[in-house]
This record gives sequence, C-alpha cells and structure tokens, in this order.
Amino acid sequence: MDLKRVVTNKRAVFLLFVILIVFLTLTGRIIYIQAAQTINGNDLIEIGEQRWTQEQVIEGKRGTIFDREGSALAQEVPSFTVYAVLNKDQRYYVRKPEETAAILSPYINMSEEELTRLLTSDRFQVELGSGARNLTYERMKEIEALELEGIYFREEPRRFYPKQTYASHVIGYTDRDMEEARMGLEQSLDEYLQAEDGKVTFQKDMKWIRLPNANEQIIPPKHGHEIYTTLDTNIQTALEQVMTQVEEDYEPERMIAIVVDPKTGEVLAMSNRPSFNPNEYENITNYLNYAIADRYEPGSTMKMFTVAAAIEEGVYNGSEHYQSGQYQIGTSTIGDHNNRVGWGMISFDEGFLRSSNVAMSRLTLEKLGQKKLYDYLTRFGFDQPTGIDLPGEVTSAIDRNGPVEAASTSFGQGSAVTPIQQVQAATAIANNGQMMKPFVVSKIVNSQNGEVIFENMPEVAGEPISQDTAEHVRDLLEQVVTSPVGTGNAYYLEGFDVIGKTGTAQIPSPNGGYINGHGENIFSFIGMAPKDEPKVLVYVAVERPKIDLFQSGSEPTALIFNTIMKHSLQYLNISPTEIEITETVNNEYVVTDFTTLTGSELEQAIDQTNLDVMILGDGKEVIAQHPIGGKSALPGERLFLLTDDQTFNVPDMTGWSSRDVRKLAELTEMDISIFGHGYVVSQSIEPGTKITIGDYMVVDLERKSEQDVSVEADNEETDIEADADNVEMAIEEEDE
Repeated sequence: MDLKRVVTNKRAVFLLFVILIVFLTLTGRIIYIQAAQTINGNDLIEIGEQRWTQEQVIEGKRGTIFDREGSALAQEVPSFTVYAVLNKDQRYYVRKPEETAAILSPYINMSEEELTRLLTSDRFQVELGSGARNLTYERMKEIEALELEGIYFREEPRRFYPKQTYASHVIGYTDRDMEEARMGLEQSLDEYLQAEDGKVTFQKDMKWIRLPNANEQIIPPKHGHEIYTTLDTNIQTALEQVMTQVEEDYEPERMIAIVVDPKTGEVLAMSNRPSFNPNEYENITNYLNYAIADRYEPGSTMKMFTVAAAIEEGVYNGSEHYQSGQYQIGTSTIGDHNNRVGWGMISFDEGFLRSSNVAMSRLTLEKLGQKKLYDYLTRFGFDQPTGIDLPGEVTSAIDRNGPVEAASTSFGQGSAVTPIQQVQAATAIANNGQMMKPFVVSKIVNSQNGEVIFENMPEVAGEPISQDTAEHVRDLLEQVVTSPVGTGNAYYLEGFDVIGKTGTAQIPSPNGGYINGHGENIFSFIGMAPKDEPKVLVYVAVERPKIDLFQSGSEPTALIFNTIMKHSLQYLNISPTEIEITETVNNEYVVTDFTTLTGSELEQAIDQTNLDVMILGDGKEVIAQHPIGGKSALPGERLFLLTDDQTFNVPDMTGWSSRDVRKLAELTEMDISIFGHGYVVSQSIEPGTKITIGDYMVVDLERKSEQDVSVEADNEETDIEADADNVEMAIEEEDE
C-alpha cells in the first residue's frame, strides 16, 4: 500500500508539474502577445481592424464632352440591369415563370419562350440577356411598375451619347463599361477623361451595423476632366440631317463635310457617311474619319491654290488668252474636261471659271514653274498634316516626278491630299492671307474645381499669300458661282455672296487608270461666305452618287452645301444682302401686295404688273400670294394669287419648273408629289378640273433633250436651291 501511495504521489507531482509548465507557458504566451500584440508576425491590431472595418468604393466619374455651348455630347449616366432570383429559399423569387416571361419579354427584347427557359432553370439567379442590360432610368421604372415578383435591378454606370449619330467620328466612343476608349476624342483625350475611384472606410459591429462616431477615412474619387469642343450643335445637327437625306436619295459610297470658322480655325461641324450611333457601336461599318484620315486626288478645287500662287508671284494675267482644249507635254497630252474640245482661244480668267486643265498646266509650266508650284503647296500646308487635335490624321502624297506630274497636280490629279488640308489652305484665301490651323477642342476644365487646365487659341499656321492676292482670288471664286460660264452656278444663294470652287475628281481603279462612267467620281465644292469677310467656310465631297444620266454630279453636293451654308449664315445672324436695283429696275420689279387691293384697284394692278399672273379661284379678294408683296422678282416670273374661293381649276402645268410647282403647292396647301428633274411633262389631274385646297396630285418632270441640259443649268441650279430650302425648312421645324 505504501508503495502504491508513493507511486501515486509521484504521478500526482509529475502531473502537477506538467500542468504548471503548461500554465506558465500559456501565461507567458498571453503576456507576450499582450506586450508585443503580434502572432506569428501578424499584427493583432491590423487583424482586428480588418475584421471590424468595412471598405466601400466611391466610383469616379468619366469626364463629359460638351459642344461649344455646354450641351453634353458624351457623358456618364446611370444604367440598370434586370436580373431574376429563382432560389425558392428566398423570400421573394419568381413563382410564376410563364406569366412573368409573358409580361416581361417585350421590355427586354427577348422571346417569351427563351425567357421562360431562363426563369425555369435550376439556378440561384439569372441574367436576362443583352436586352436587359444598360436600361435607362425611364425603362427601369416601366418594368418596376409591373411589380413582377423575383425581378430585381442592379445600377451600373455607362457611357451615353445623347445626340446619337452626331459627329460620331469626331467624338468617338468607349465600350459601355468604359473600360476601353476607341476612336475620336474619347481615345485621344482618354488620359484627361479617365476617372480614379476613391473609397471610404468605417467600423462595424458583429451584425455589420455601422458603429457611431467611429473613425472614418475617406479617399475622394478623382473625376475625369470636362472637354469643351468647338462644335456648334445647331450647325452640326443641320449637317447631319441633310447628309442623311442625301444618303437616302443618292446612295453614295461615302460623303465628307466640314464647316469651319475661317477667322479662327474652329471646326463648327464635321460629319462622314457611312456614320454610326456610338450607343450601338457593335454595328459600325466605317471606322475612318474621312475628313482627316483619308487622302485622295482633290480634283479642280486645287486650281484655286494654283491660281493664288501665280497671282502672288506676279505671273498671272487674267486677260491673257491661250488655246484651250489640249496641251502637249512631251509624249503626254493634257485635255480639258469637255472631251478635250475646249472653248477656243479664251482668257485665263475664263479658263479658271470653266475649270480648264489646260489653263492650269500652262500657268504651271510656262509661267509659275514647277519648283514654285511645289513651294506654294508647302506654304499652303499640303506637304504635312495640319496637326488638328483629332487622332488618325494622315498626310498628303505629292507627286514631284516631272513636268507632267506638276501639271496634273496643278489641276488636282496625280497628287493626293486630305479634306482638312484643303480646308486649312482655303482659310488663307478667306482670311486675307493668314492660314489658320483647324482645331476641335476649345478647352479642358477640371470638373472638381472648375480650373481651366488647357485652352486652345486660334493659331496662324502660315501666311502663304498676301491680302491683295486673297482678294483677287475671292473675286475669281465669286465669278465661278455667278458667271454664266462658271462651273459653280448650282451653289448660288441669292443675297449671301457665296464664292467657291468646284471639284470633280477621278477615282483610281484597282486595275490601273481611273474608274469611268456617269457619276463615278468624287464631286466636291469648297466655298465661303460672305465674299468680302467670310464667316463660314464649308467643304463637301460626295463619292459616286447614284444619279441618272440627265442629272449632274453637283446635285447631291449642292444640296448639302446650299442647305448648310444658308442655315449657318442665318443662324449666325448674317442677313442676306439686298438685291442691287439699278436705274433700269423700277417698282414694277418689286412684287405688289395684292392682298390689300380689291375691285378695280386689284384689276388695274394685275394688268400693269410685268409678272405672269395666275389667279386661283373665282373669289373677289386675294387672300394669299406667292411671291409675297415687297419681294423682288424678275420680269415674267410666275405670280400666284389665291382668292377667297375654296375651289379652283387646276392649271396646265406643262413646261413648269419644279420651283413653280412648289410655289403652287405651298400657296394652296396641296400635297404634290414631284418625280424627276427638269420640267413638267404630265400631271395626275387634268387641267381645268375643279379641286379643293389641300388636294393631292402627282406631276412628272423630264429634261427636254440632251441638248437642253447645258441651257437649263440655271433652272437646275434653282431647283437645287429650292431643295435646299425644303431641307432648311425641315431643320427649322425640328429645332422649334
């Protein structure tokens, strides 16, 4: 027994000793941890902070791109994604998938069958396809109002372009998640537009409830800068509308239009076709901004710079005559555009107005010299990019291989330049010799404190010619538009002193040489107004429009130019100049206001007018007229008088121009559909038939003969101007 007790006591002592060692070890460890506040090198305070501290991201906002007036062109907006909870352990889930699919499918562009399949899948929750992403707040509220159980929304930021197809190649785009900027200003100014996320940290309890008065740390986000452009929304919108109309009517391969302020170089509008809606960037077919990223043989618009060089060098004598038609250079023959027939012995001034290739070749090789020609191309900036603040600009390809190439370059063939190079060069002519560098970015502003961190100022890119030369060239460009032999008659806008130069460029064929055929060219015009102090400069080019044999390639180009030039001048409060009335013009040429006359006074006024009067209806009083009283009119112009009778006999419109048909339609509120070009050959309602104001009628127009095409150029010009007026009217109505 004593032995057992001894053994037991020893064991007890050993166990006590072990317990004591363990206790001391643990106690020592606890004391060490309390003193050092670390475990295995890990900071206990930091671990505690992480356990009880919550961190939330404060998202930065990508910078906004504005027009010149501060209207947003590209901005970050909230969007919403629809998703469905399917797990039955949740309080709210999709209990009736078939019924939910039937109601929801029209709102997210998904078939009812496909949506039902998603809503019956064995998953916790499901996304509902592309149509359920990037929804606007308005569409989200519409779906929310359906009160569909188990349908939820997740808010996410996205990039939005409120004006859609609006200078899209200038603005560019980012993907919807704003992870990558592509094209245009979005890409080139990405470093300014990018945002940096911030964060806020705070402490919480075991139930994840925020602790009051807890230390809070906030790192604010850095929002992207704001970009202000020179684009004028009024002018840009008008340009987009008329280009869309021309695209629908003529189906060209492509189109380019640029509008600038020649005094500053500010780009007021720029557009291309094909274009795209940056909100739907998956459908882009053309990634090139043709205005800056493509070069081609400009055609006869280059002649204005050749003549400017000759005038500046003192070797241009406009009254000197030369033999037009053909010009031999070694074994090569330069020919004028009318099948090398020419117009006989004509002056160099007339050669410029008629856009004679021979005139430019003789000027270059016999008077100016090849070296001087190329020197002036350099002065006008044709040998390098303009440096416009848009990505992707290319430069020219000037052919300097010999006299034939120099002659060809002088009239716009052989060498290739960009549209923006032509626009920059033309500012020297508009701006009395000072050539202005084009730019699109007006300023960059810190969105958080309003500080202007960059501001663009007008920059003179060179002074290739003197003021006298610029004025001389403008005088010639005026005659291109107003002279009966000028090639730019289609671009005449009464009262606005439009001047400019036409261009018909050939398109190189992949098989060598050039593409041939009616309409298989690039038709362009570069013009400015008013002549003496140009405020607007417009360049338009239309490639390979689908036109009939009797149609001129200038029709689609003139429709764009005339519409946008007239709209821009009126918008900028540049009033039309009054028509000059010489001593041979008296009050008979100013339209009388017949609505103020009755009885014998009305009859006497009708008898004495020099206009071709057409009275509509058998009423006793004139209630409306076209042209209106006080307007100037040419002798013999058709004047319509609408009486207070609600019915009238349909006139015989055979031989009428489309302009007269439109006058009748406007005055009588008739719905007249006009088909063709030229003069009326048939009408759907027989002459003499009594109809009521507002009735419908169809008229067909045709050219009289091939020989009449050149004779009717002035009438065609009037028709084009009338078309431009119609587009202008539509633009004004939409703006209102």
